[in-house]
Amino acid sequence: MAMTSKATIDPREAEHFGKLAADWWNPSGSSAMLHRLNPPRLRYIREAVDAHWGTDPAGFSPLAGKTALDVGCGAGLLCEPLARLGAQVTGVDAAPENVGAARAHADASGLAIDYLAGEFEQVAAGRTFDLVTSMEVIEHVTDPAAFVAGLAAALAPGGLMILSTPNRTALSRLAMITVGEGLGMIPKGTHDHGKFITPDELAELLAAAGLGVADRRGLSFSPAHGFVLSEDLSLNYLLTARQLA
Repeated sequence: MAMTSKATIDPREAEHFGKLAADWWNPSGSSAMLHRLNPPRLRYIREAVDAHWGTDPAGFSPLAGKTALDVGCGAGLLCEPLARLGAQVTGVDAAPENVGAARAHADASGLAIDYLAGEFEQVAAGRTFDLVTSMEVIEHVTDPAAFVAGLAAALAPGGLMILSTPNRTALSRLAMITVGEGLGMIPKGTHDHGKFITPDELAELLAAAGLGVADRRGLSFSPAHGFVLSEDLSLNYLLTARQLA
C-alpha cells in the first residue's frame, strides 16, 4: 500500500501540545494524566506483542530485532519503554517542541531513538515498521480515515498496530472534559468530544485500510487502583490490528 501524502495534522492541536512540551516528563505536571495512563497501556502493549510474535512473557526484550513507530509521540513517554523492550524506535510528532524535549530526555537516559518532527506521512514516507502505535492521537487529527490509511501504509507485512483513544460516550465527556478539564487535571482545550471515535467506527476505518481488529480492551478508572485494563470500553479503549489475510 502506498504511503498517503494527505496532511492530517491540525495546526491548532500541534500548537496546543507544543506548549506543554517542557512539562511533559513531570508526572505531577500538565501531562500527569498521560503518566497515569502509561502503565496499563504498556501492560496491554506487552501482552499484545507476546501474543502476536509468540515471545516469552518473562523475557526482557520481546521487541529485539523489531522496528517500531510511535505516531504523535509527544516527548517520548511510550517511545522510551519500547526502546527498553528492544525495539529500534522512531517517534514522530507534529510539534517540534515535543520532539526537542523527547530528544533531550532520550539522550539523558542513554537511549538511541530516532525522533522526527512533522507529518508522519511525509517524514517517515517509504518506511515500514513491525510495530506501529498511536496513543490518544486520532481524536486530534483533521481526517481520521486518511490518518488510519497512513498508519496502515507504515505497517510492515506481518506487523502489529496498537491504538488507543477515548470513546464517544456521555461518560468520556463527563470524565475528560467536564471533570478533567474543568478541574484542571487536563489542560483546557485538549479534547473535543465530537471528535471522539467509537470502537466500531475505528474498526470500520481500519477495515477500509485493509486491517482487521484482533483485540480490544477498555481503560477504566478504579478509585483504588487508578487506571486499569478492563472489558468496559465506555471511557477509553485500546485495540490491536493487523493486516487482513
